[in-house]
Amino acid sequence: MTNTKIKSNFLSGWLFAMFLMVNTSPLTASERHDSSKPNIIYIMADEFGYYQPGFMGAKIVKTPNLDRLAAEGIVLRNMLAGNASCSPTRCSLLTGKHGGHASIRSNGGLSIRSDEQTIGEMLKQEGYATGGFGKWGIGGRSSDGVPEQHGFDTFFGYYNQSHAHSYFSPYLIRNSVEVPQAGNHGGRKGQTYSAYVIHEEAKKWIRDNAQSPFFAYLPYTLPHGPFAIPEDDPHYHLYDQAGLSEEERLYAAMISLLDTQVGEIVTLLKEQGLENKTLIMFSGDNGYGKTLDGNKDPQTDFEFRGEKSNLYDGGIRVPFFAYWPGTIKPGQSSEFVSYFPDVMPTIAELTGASLPVDVDGISILPTLIGEKNAGHAQSPHDSLYWEHDKWKAIRQGDWTLVKPYKSDDWELFNLKTDPEQRTDVSKEYPQIKRELTSLAEAAHEPQRAGVYHDPDLDLKDKQAK
Repeated sequence: MTNTKIKSNFLSGWLFAMFLMVNTSPLTASERHDSSKPNIIYIMADEFGYYQPGFMGAKIVKTPNLDRLAAEGIVLRNMLAGNASCSPTRCSLLTGKHGGHASIRSNGGLSIRSDEQTIGEMLKQEGYATGGFGKWGIGGRSSDGVPEQHGFDTFFGYYNQSHAHSYFSPYLIRNSVEVPQAGNHGGRKGQTYSAYVIHEEAKKWIRDNAQSPFFAYLPYTLPHGPFAIPEDDPHYHLYDQAGLSEEERLYAAMISLLDTQVGEIVTLLKEQGLENKTLIMFSGDNGYGKTLDGNKDPQTDFEFRGEKSNLYDGGIRVPFFAYWPGTIKPGQSSEFVSYFPDVMPTIAELTGASLPVDVDGISILPTLIGEKNAGHAQSPHDSLYWEHDKWKAIRQGDWTLVKPYKSDDWELFNLKTDPEQRTDVSKEYPQIKRELTSLAEAAHEPQRAGVYHDPDLDLKDKQAK
């Protein structure tokens, strides 16, 4: 295929079904595999800054589809990533573990272990069709962490995260098998643009599984660098007059392409009669502030400190919304503090799935659909914890404690009075520092990653860029 050819009132019934499940004899997974189960789509944009979409205040890049969905759903303004870079944040999202327990805590080609359960495995046990499209990043080919061994019927795209550093790779991967991409030799130019192919495969899979409950995990590579988009793409020239550098212009065009693709997913759901039966969650994957307005409010001088790969707020804040017509009340914005480990418990509560015992997150379903509909109040976090490489951070209430990469000591910030994290107040509040340090030490356990059985195969993918 060439780039010119490829362009791009349910809840009451669900609650009744849950009542029957609790008050009658147990049902098998296949018996529960019916229309009472909501479909779930999680879309994760790659390196998509906190202030990058219009619904967070962006003025340069136009994201009308994302903005409409956010306006018709709920925006969580304090959603924090599971980690500060690509692989570990995906590990946190899919396994529900924070950085102190996760098998991947930095970029570098590690794998989750074979005994770790993902959202895909959890939902597979509930009769869900499970598909993933985009960048996996938590276990390359031949590793313990390949998606087809962790509950995904299909995964298409990139397994090794470095492989995703070209939109014109000579091949993509489907269930560990290479799928050649015509006219491609890596780099920034070629005949077949992977963002088109991955998106079309995702739509086809959703269409093919429209008759059963499904989980579509869409960790799209857009708009991650190296920035590239075909010159005949309708979005290519959108920002020619915006006063941007060439890299920024391409990045902006890729964001608009992503926005169009999200709109096409929603159109597909409408065509299939599934829009009111499908929960869509959308987020960035980690903090990103190198171009445009990633961590800086376009309307003020406010800027979150830090960026990708560090654990100041700028490295972990991501835009997030949830959209579910007829179930999520439109026009909402919440300040509730949550992070990626919460996604798995939320989906478990929604679907009645059994949650693994080693998950660190909490369900935020009451925040998304309302406490009355959820049947209980929203539980708060006691604390939230991260590790990235040699960085560590813990948050409790308005306090956050950060241990930078090359520091032997912790920095303490009060986010209520100092949201930009400019003033270390650890000397003024030694007791709070001691308490949070103790919590952080208790949250850490030695890292245990999965095994690569044929490292050369993963190395081949890493170099196919």
